[in-house]
Amino acid sequence: MARLRDPENGCPWDRAQTPETIVPHTLEEAYEVGEAIASGDVDVIRGELGDLLFQVVFQARLAEEAGRFDFDAVARSIGDKLWRRHPHVFEEAEFADGHEREAFWESSKAEERRERERHGVMDDIPLAMPALARAMKLQRRARRVGFDWEHAAPVLDVIRQEIEEVQAEFEQGGSPERLTDEVGDVLFAVVNWARHLGVDPETALRGSNRKFERRFRAMEALALDRGLDLAKLNLQALDGLWNEVKETESRQP
Repeated sequence: MARLRDPENGCPWDRAQTPETIVPHTLEEAYEVGEAIASGDVDVIRGELGDLLFQVVFQARLAEEAGRFDFDAVARSIGDKLWRRHPHVFEEAEFADGHEREAFWESSKAEERRERERHGVMDDIPLAMPALARAMKLQRRARRVGFDWEHAAPVLDVIRQEIEEVQAEFEQGGSPERLTDEVGDVLFAVVNWARHLGVDPETALRGSNRKFERRFRAMEALALDRGLDLAKLNLQALDGLWNEVKETESRQP
């Protein structure tokens, strides 16, 4: 990385980067790691993890050039944090159960935020997080102070209520801004429901996206085999192909 950043003999692209300009690449690489793990291909996973690690190396090199910290300091930082947050592993502490261990974990993170002079319950939740994941984190933070439903059932009632509000806004000719706001409330409530059911909504939606894409590609292949043009089929015909694909999947082991 130092050679890539060398002012005289380095790569022009690498030399031109700043901590801010490589953030989009870091996020993209993190998503690609997730996709690689979902694929189960060991070679792809290894390669994508290397790409993600490169992003850490890149940021550390930029910080070292600015006299802030280096890669070793990054590694020490996470090592110290893991030690501090796991006294039941690295020290003599004992927890009665998972709830007590989780409470200690959360209190440790809260203390770290206080040391950085961030005291609010919602502090340190990145705005750049995917919206579903950020909704989940916001709700978990609210739960710490008791602002949460105890069970999943009441959340389903909230979802129904939010859907009715979307419908009412639509029937009244609501503006795009109002509809966007109401649909957002529905999605936020669904995330809440998923959390109470023990389901990660980001993972669930990624799975549904992959399933839809797989089935749609199978529809395309089926139409091609029959000499059909998807763009020229009506909805009934498209739905028929879709159901064929689903039926074929259901018969697979």
